[in-house]
Amino acid sequence: MAEQPLLNDEADERAVLRRAAPYLRPHRGRMAGALAVGLADSAALVAVAPLVGLAVGAVRDGDRGGLGLAVGLLAALGAAQLVFARAGELMLIRAGEEVVRGLRERAVEHLATAPLRFLETHRSGELLRRATGEVADLAAFVRLHLRNLVASTATLLFTLVVLGWYSWLLLLVQLVVFVPLTLLVTRWFRRDAPSAFGGKAQAEAAVAATFSETLTAREALQTSRGLTGWTRRFDRENTHAVRTAARALRVENRIDLVSLVEGLALVVLLVVGGWLVTEGRLPLATVVVFVVASRTLFDSFTDLSQLVGEAQTARTGLARLLDLLAATAPEQAVEKTGAESAGETGAESGGAGRLPLRGDLRCEAVEFGYRAEGSALSAVTLDFPAGSRTGVVGETGSGKTTLSKVLCGLYRPDGGTVRFAGTDLREIPEEELRRRVVLVPQEVRMVSGTVADNLALVQGAPDRERIERTVGQLGLREWIADLPAGLDTEVGRHGGRLSAGERQILGVVRAVLADPAVLVLDEATADIDPVTAGRLEHALDELRADCTLVVIAHRPATIARLPRVVRLDGGRLVGAGTPGADVRG
Repeated sequence: MAEQPLLNDEADERAVLRRAAPYLRPHRGRMAGALAVGLADSAALVAVAPLVGLAVGAVRDGDRGGLGLAVGLLAALGAAQLVFARAGELMLIRAGEEVVRGLRERAVEHLATAPLRFLETHRSGELLRRATGEVADLAAFVRLHLRNLVASTATLLFTLVVLGWYSWLLLLVQLVVFVPLTLLVTRWFRRDAPSAFGGKAQAEAAVAATFSETLTAREALQTSRGLTGWTRRFDRENTHAVRTAARALRVENRIDLVSLVEGLALVVLLVVGGWLVTEGRLPLATVVVFVVASRTLFDSFTDLSQLVGEAQTARTGLARLLDLLAATAPEQAVEKTGAESAGETGAESGGAGRLPLRGDLRCEAVEFGYRAEGSALSAVTLDFPAGSRTGVVGETGSGKTTLSKVLCGLYRPDGGTVRFAGTDLREIPEEELRRRVVLVPQEVRMVSGTVADNLALVQGAPDRERIERTVGQLGLREWIADLPAGLDTEVGRHGGRLSAGERQILGVVRAVLADPAVLVLDEATADIDPVTAGRLEHALDELRADCTLVVIAHRPATIARLPRVVRLDGGRLVGAGTPGADVRG
């Protein structure tokens, strides 16, 4: 079995910004402008302390002109800071939102084109959490906290520069008291933060996945009386989520100890500064600057300490989202690039650029397995000439559904090849492949809306006239007319207002609207009544002659309409025959 990339429960948070750089690069101009305005805002805030010191010195010296100048500069600085703060906030939020929007679109695009095996390997709730929940958390961080994070960091650095310029000795005393204790608290936080916040995100994803599965399997749980056991499982996961959230909160609260360290540093500053002033080694204005600037310094540290938890949550969410993008993007991107290059080189490449609209479908020595041990398909070689009609039969678990997904390129074989018109499916761009080979699964998916809305969910978005024409060509005009509102009938959530057979018929109509070269039906008539099955079989008889039809079925009446039947047993091709062959199982 080919290795399938799996998402780690705890995402790798190392070098997360470097990994995010390709997604930030298109927005670097806007982000640079926002950061520049933010730095100007921080510089204006830090400049307040020196101006207060200047005013104190003017008062001490009886310099009214100097005092007026200091007051005027303070007023101008306050107005400038208001402008910088507002402009910087808006610019940074806009830049951040553009980044988040790009990540959201990329996540949806990658999941929409991710290999089916990858999607089936992971719980839907986990993928949903990473693709939507983590993006929502990032968006909230951008709107509420990113500006404060940038401003606090810049203010801290500027304040240290200003204080060092006034008195390196007093700054050294302050840093000796403040920095070691703060670093100890921060290190204590960082030691457990990744596991605490990562565990919280994973536990919440597990709860979301179980809840999603509860809605999907609600009918089976109710009829089998399994709801009690499933509820116990949900309770266990919910309890675990609460515990991980409590642990994350305890870890986050550690950073609040920085406030105690700030108070201690301020006391030491006043004692040492007062002593230096009385000894005549420092002017009073310098101590005033330190007192005012230290408040700014400590406020910056406090803001940063409070933002550390939010930043860690955003960092964890970004790492989880980047893991999802990395797991779903690289192989597809390489293959798509290769396929596009093949198309551009034309005859020399023999690639998808010259792929005909119709052609033979052939699988050669195909191997496929879901686990390392055992194979779902073994050495399967089959030809489906253009326009042929073939039935595939076999017992449950013989590999029929697996074969249907391999033939459509939804599963990529571990060994062997599947070719359309002589071209390996792996070399055909996704858009071209879906135009030529279409699968109608046993469970047809519907979206909320009308019958017409669901039939239009194919490439090219067919208009009403084309839908009506196709329905007529398939002999289904009377059936559509019998629906409550014809093509305007509301299908309900997940198509719940239609029967399974009606959804199957719409799945076939939708597939025919795509005008594929190959149409694969997986157990299309397995669970529907004979009347509906008859309508579906009649519609299949009306397919255009050059459309290749592959039907996986148990129903003898369905198989009897097909001129060729092949049988699978244990993942191996064991024979081909006529419709009269035994089709039990």
